[in-house]
Amino acid sequence: MFLGLITLGVTILSLFGLIKEAKRKNFFGAGFAFVSVAVFGWFSIRTIIGVIFTDGGGVVA
Repeated sequence: MFLGLITLGVTILSLFGLIKEAKRKNFFGAGFAFVSVAVFGWFSIRTIIGVIFTDGGGVVA
């Protein structure tokens, strides 16, 4: 669960970076921030779902 919360924090920080770089029209930085939001967001959500529904971790099929 701790790993899921840490990656959720990284996702939120990456989201702030995405908004900031999009306002600056730095599309290269915004692209990297978008990829970070997508990857870390997916991983954190799937980790939290796995902990909740499979009794503390494990593979969610």
